[in-house]
Amino acid sequence: MKKTKEKTANKDRRKDYRITFLNPPYIKKFSRPQRSPAVTKSGTLYYPMWLSYAAAASEHAGFSIDLIDAPADGLDLAAVTQRIKDFRPSLIVVDTSTPSIYNDAEVCGTLKNTLPNSFIVLVGTHVSALPEECLKLNPLIDAVAAGEYDYTVAELADALCNKTPVTSVKGLYLKDGTNSGPRPMIADIDELPFVSRIYKRFLKMENYFNPNALFPMVTITTSRGCPHECIFCVYPQTLMGHRLRMRSVENVLDEIEYIIGAFDGVKAIFFEDDTFTANRKRCVELSEGIIKRAIKISWTANARANLDYETMRAMKGAGCRSLCVGFESGSQEMLDNIKKKTVVENMGRFMEDARRAGILIHGCFMVGLPGETIQTMRMTLDLAKRLNPDTVQFYPMMIYPGTEAYDWFRERGLLTTGDFSKWLTPAGLHNTVIKTEQLSSEELVRFCDNARREFYLRPAYLFYKLRQVAAHPEELKRTLKSARTFMKYLLKGSDLGTGGNGKVDIGKDGNCH
Repeated sequence: MKKTKEKTANKDRRKDYRITFLNPPYIKKFSRPQRSPAVTKSGTLYYPMWLSYAAAASEHAGFSIDLIDAPADGLDLAAVTQRIKDFRPSLIVVDTSTPSIYNDAEVCGTLKNTLPNSFIVLVGTHVSALPEECLKLNPLIDAVAAGEYDYTVAELADALCNKTPVTSVKGLYLKDGTNSGPRPMIADIDELPFVSRIYKRFLKMENYFNPNALFPMVTITTSRGCPHECIFCVYPQTLMGHRLRMRSVENVLDEIEYIIGAFDGVKAIFFEDDTFTANRKRCVELSEGIIKRAIKISWTANARANLDYETMRAMKGAGCRSLCVGFESGSQEMLDNIKKKTVVENMGRFMEDARRAGILIHGCFMVGLPGETIQTMRMTLDLAKRLNPDTVQFYPMMIYPGTEAYDWFRERGLLTTGDFSKWLTPAGLHNTVIKTEQLSSEELVRFCDNARREFYLRPAYLFYKLRQVAAHPEELKRTLKSARTFMKYLLKGSDLGTGGNGKVDIGKDGNCH
């Protein structure tokens, strides 16, 4: 009887304990949750997926929650502060990013002054890489939850509401310098609640856009972790690790059906796995499950340039519309230098198979890689033209603390600044902060400007897009939404601040897969 009373009392305490999960205000339409956070020319705006997963885990544990996506909803600091003041949370979880970290720390100070008894914890890739440094940015920040933080936050809330020591919570770095060690990765991610249920309650689907998916769309993930070791990819090196953990096919199918039923007018799902196609057998099983349940919806995913035709054919039959693929470079030496483990010679076959399967490809191409030269960059542009994906992006490598690439450039003195706010231009666009032994930041950016124009302004490509929209009217809304602002940058290039000073934007999120 005593244990039953204690359990009931703890349940009641959790219900009364309030947690706010905040994607804090910064520049309007700042897409903080993407791999390379920025304001994008194409209007790309990512769902706050990891923050929403943590909110779902805490609510599932019995806590009362609120979720605020300030950049998406256009909320300024005053509006956010008032909403938090009205909700009166005891715990505030603040998402962060490298370019916004100083702003994010200032926001925490304002919130702490408003609710001095609240406990403020930072989450995200940047603070996971530099927890101690970030705690020093503002003495009013109480802790950092490093790495995969879903259960770190829930356990922290439990300790706080029960007034027990928080020092035993794995993954937590406290402002007094103590921590209890890293949190083990979640082994069974089926146990996590559907993130889309949190979206439905707190977010507006129409706020979010990815040019590779039909609009409007919902973003989820079917796995965590990536078995590949590309030196630039930030999620596996700071948040989710390299061990691939997959949701069961039935669990994913259940969430897809929930999304179709709950989100009026939804046109697509974007699977934001690091590499959705890492396990080909599972790709086929998921595709077969979609067909078996007669699920009808377009979907998009991240893939590598080594996927076979049979797998793509199965995916296409289940509604796969497009894949985002990191080709990265036309030089095998450059690919080897970034540990990409793909082969240039095989990329043409991949594109042929994708066309045969009827899947569109968004190709990502990087310059400024270790050892890069004018010749290797030209090889990359030549490869892009030869492969001729549906859409492309060219950009200097974007690097972030916690990645092998960041350490490589910093150790060689090839970072142009140590000020994280300079990762963006004043307007919030991506800013190039690297150079190579042979090429300046300006030369890297200038090449990308020219490469985009050479690729997109070819008459053959323009006629292709016109034919595509005519044959597939559903593509019109996505194409126009993406092109509305991108075309003016494409035509004017560096006249609009995208060249000659290290400034560049790529239209999506950068650093593909």
